[in-house]
Amino acid sequence: MPAYRTAGRAIAHTVVASPRRSTNGPSDGLRGPPCYRARVEAALIDPRSDALAGDRSGEAAPLHARWLGRVEYPDSHALQRRLVDQRAAGEISDQLLLLEHPAVLTLGRQSDPAHILASPAELSARGIAVERIERGGEVTYHGPGQLVAYPIVRLHERGLLLRPFVRALEAALVATCAALGVEAARREGHPGCWCDPDGATPRKIGALGLRVERGVSYHGIALNVSVDLADFDLIDPCGMPGVESTSIARELGDGAARPTTESVERAGRLFATAFASAIAAPLVVEA
Repeated sequence: MPAYRTAGRAIAHTVVASPRRSTNGPSDGLRGPPCYRARVEAALIDPRSDALAGDRSGEAAPLHARWLGRVEYPDSHALQRRLVDQRAAGEISDQLLLLEHPAVLTLGRQSDPAHILASPAELSARGIAVERIERGGEVTYHGPGQLVAYPIVRLHERGLLLRPFVRALEAALVATCAALGVEAARREGHPGCWCDPDGATPRKIGALGLRVERGVSYHGIALNVSVDLADFDLIDPCGMPGVESTSIARELGDGAARPTTESVERAGRLFATAFASAIAAPLVVEA
C-alpha cells in the first residue's frame, strides 16, 4: 500500500463519518453498522457550563469565518492545530475555516490502508497523497469541487455538548443543500447529510468527522458540490460497498459538471451563515 504521512496526535473524543464511494451495487450494507458510527468517548463537554456564548453579559460571541480557497491538506492541518492551541488558551475567538483541498486520501488513526483500492503507482501518477491523521474512522477522499469546513469552536463557552454540536453541523449541511436547490436530511445512525435518506437508494452528499481537544473542536464537514464522484472509486470506506455518493451538481441534473472552486466558495458562504445560525452565533466574515 502507499506510504503515508502521520499528522497530529491522538485525542480523547471522536465523532466521525465519511463520504462513500459511488457504486452500482445494492444498498443492503446500510442495514449493517454505519461506516463511522456516531461515537462519543467522553459524552459530555463540561455539562455544568451555563455560558451560552463565553460572556456573562448574554451577548453572543461571534464566529469568525474565512474562505481560504484551495489549500494543501498538510497546510490546513497545521493551521487547525495552531488555532486549536490559540483557542484553548483563550487567545482567539471561535473560527470557521472554509476551503477545498487538492485530491487527497486521509486515514484515521487506526484505519486499515487496505481500504484504499487504488495502487500506489496509480495514486502517485495522479499526484494523490495519503495522510494519516488523528481522527477516528477509515479512509476518506477530499478533492476539488468539495467544500471542507473546519470549525474551531470552544464548545463549553457556548454551552454546547458534543452531540448537539454534531446536530448543528448536520443542520447546516441540510440548510446549505436546500439553499442550493437540493433536498437533503440527516440519517439516524449515519452521521452526515443524505439525499433520500429513507428511500430505496439513500445517497451520501455530506460527511462529518470531528475531534475535540481541551474542549475545542477541529476537523469538520465535507460537502460534495461539484466534485468528480468517480474519485470515490479510489477507496472502499470501512469495506462497506453499496452506499452511493452524490453531489449538488448531480442532484441538480448536471452529473457531468466539472469541479469549480467558485461553486465551492458559494456553498461555503451559505454553510457559514447556516452554521452560525445553528449555534446562535453572530457571523463575522473575514477577507
